[in-house]
Amino acid sequence: MTIDNSNEEIVRLLKEISGKLDRILMQGSSNIEPENGIFEVLDVMTLLTLPDHLRETATALFELGSATAEDLAKKTHKERAVESNYLNQLVRMGHVVKSRSGRKVYFSIGEGLGK
Repeated sequence: MTIDNSNEEIVRLLKEISGKLDRILMQGSSNIEPENGIFEVLDVMTLLTLPDHLRETATALFELGSATAEDLAKKTHKERAVESNYLNQLVRMGHVVKSRSGRKVYFSIGEGLGK
């Protein structure tokens, strides 16, 4: 790969990331109280430091609000057990909050991605 091709690939990836961030901002803004703003809920820099698989899970969870691992698996097209593992990793990292309602376990974006 030449330097020109490498630079073109970097530019392409940056544009792709920018587009994804724009979608997150636009979708998230309808779920947030106007006085709070999206960065109170989802810190983009924290999100970007996550590995790709956890970032995809966190982004999908943000879009869904509160969701089960099964709900997330339907959105991301991964196995429920895989999403459950990723969600529990995000819980241990302090980015996601876990709660139980009856037999179902729900996850939602926690304080860790908001500060």
